Amino acid sequence: MRQNIKTTEAIFPMPVLMIATYNEDNSIDVMNAAWGTMVDRDIIALNLTATHKTVENIKRNQAFTVSIADTPHVKKADYFGIVSANNTKDKFAKSGLTATKSDLVNAPIINEFPLCLECKFIEYQDNEYGLGVIGKVLNVSADSKIMNGDNIDISLVHAIAFDPYTHGYYEVGSRVGNAFKDGLAIKNQDE
Repeated sequence: MRQNIKTTEAIFPMPVLMIATYNEDNSIDVMNAAWGTMVDRDIIALNLTATHKTVENIKRNQAFTVSIADTPHVKKADYFGIVSANNTKDKFAKSGLTATKSDLVNAPIINEFPLCLECKFIEYQDNEYGLGVIGKVLNVSADSKIMNGDNIDISLVHAIAFDPYTHGYYEVGSRVGNAFKDGLAIKNQDE
């Protein structure tokens, strides 16, 4: 038997993304966002309202980075979702994390998060069904500790996902299958 529930956010898992930009004074701003996705192989969409300081920074700098939050830094990632740069100066400095300026875009790479997308701002969509910030991914950089040869080993990322039902964070688990391969067993039954 199924039960109807009341919620406005009903997709799980939702990624926990750290959106990083530079403020006007070149200090670092980071926000926690779960409403983000890839809309093409190199195009990212972040559903962020224009009132965020981060959106103002993205428009001004024409750039941003997106890091995947991980289990070892869950408290710091959550802090970036609790505290607004509109109200708290130097919130990044208070986190104790460090950053390096991207060589490709005018945005910081947070050193402690193991996977980062460096993005050029394309546009801000604010119509009724607009996606918010749209960016082009120019580069993906990964810490060597999550690499297996030339490939990212996603199990080493310890990525966290947001649970919109209970407002919890969960670590993304182990591999359970092979995309575009495991289903061939069923497909081949029809042939």
